[in-house]
Amino acid sequence: MSRTPHLRAAVVGTGHRAQLFTRALAARPGHRVAALCDPSPARMAFHNRLLAEAGEPAAVEGEPEHFARLLAEEGIDEVVVTTVDAEHDRYIIPALQAGCRVVTEKPMTVDADRCARILDTVKATGNSLTVAFNYRFNPVHEKVCALLADGAIGEILSVHFEWLLDTRHGADYFRRWHREKRYSGGLMVHKASHHFDLVNWWLADEPQEVFGYGRLGFYGPEAGARHGLRRDYSRAHGAAPAADDPFALDLEGDETLRALYLDAERDDGYLRDRNVFDGPVTIEDDMALVVRHGRGATMTYHLTAYSPWEGYRVMFNGSAGRLELEVEESRRQVPRTRITSASGALHGDTAADHAGGARLTLRPLWQPPVDVPLVTAHEAHGGGDPRMLDALFGPVDTGAGSVREDTGAATHPTATERDGALALGVGIAANRCFETGRPVRVRDLIPGAW
Repeated sequence: MSRTPHLRAAVVGTGHRAQLFTRALAARPGHRVAALCDPSPARMAFHNRLLAEAGEPAAVEGEPEHFARLLAEEGIDEVVVTTVDAEHDRYIIPALQAGCRVVTEKPMTVDADRCARILDTVKATGNSLTVAFNYRFNPVHEKVCALLADGAIGEILSVHFEWLLDTRHGADYFRRWHREKRYSGGLMVHKASHHFDLVNWWLADEPQEVFGYGRLGFYGPEAGARHGLRRDYSRAHGAAPAADDPFALDLEGDETLRALYLDAERDDGYLRDRNVFDGPVTIEDDMALVVRHGRGATMTYHLTAYSPWEGYRVMFNGSAGRLELEVEESRRQVPRTRITSASGALHGDTAADHAGGARLTLRPLWQPPVDVPLVTAHEAHGGGDPRMLDALFGPVDTGAGSVREDTGAATHPTATERDGALALGVGIAANRCFETGRPVRVRDLIPGAW
């Protein structure tokens, strides 16, 4: 099958998550990864090896300081941004100004000022920005959306949402750059923006006001010492106290982690395997919110980053009944769990060894409860990743004469810059609440989204 003409793509930020997009673009007709951009030559070389394995030509490797020039010299049509969250705007804005279509990993950015600059640039250029909220494409979440939109429980009056990160996945945010709020916006921005976008999408509504509390109660040096969990090392590699620490990450033991991070330390000094009970840690690990939406529905939300099991519960109360979803992504964890993902992922790419199930129950008023049939998966972020990639870039080239199963992604609504801003708005409002102890209006933080 002919693959010309190609849309020439640049992947910016070539860490772990970027593998998904490098492989996806290489597998799809009409797209070619023409450029990579990262401070680390070692990481870019790893992605060029991925392209070679897919039978694709090597991409040009560029430095962040010369990104705008790279776009022009390589004739880039589309840009995928998978950098540290606080750096997203540094690439989104010049890419939009250059006329490129831009896809950015969530969150769109980390604070109100950066968000305003992105929204202003989209408006000024009229160009396309998509936020990669893969949870929208999870078939379970699509089923919830369809039931609510069809009026299964009538008018939605309240939502109760609890998300639990276990001590494998949750701990990982405290080993790497996410542990500093200046880079990630904290878990209310980096992680919970997924969840806030889901609720905005499920309700077809906008968040108006946020109030909440957050604390660092499990990770970090003080809490680690208080609970008797802290060991005396700063990073796991080469540290004897980390050898049997269940919270330590062994970069040497996984080929992909070694290539992307351990071998790349000489380039930028980034350490991927920090001690979760050593400083600095400036983000929270336990957060509780109340969010009021435009048509009056309220959401209570709680994120816990140190749970023995991983998953979530979300319940909708309506004028005609109640809808309840519970998903067990891992029923428990064991110390020193082996990494089974070829991409070096600790979560999301493959099903956990102790994955549970998903249950969706509709409870109409005056009637027996109904167990709603579900199509579920625990790998590829609940099946959301491949469906999202199909929506973003078209179907995979499966070869001449073959037919690929329809994923339904072609008609699925991808998230726009406004969706990204509204999800971000809840997170940055939460961060403001944590500082002030007072409720915050989302519109006051991101007026450009209205």
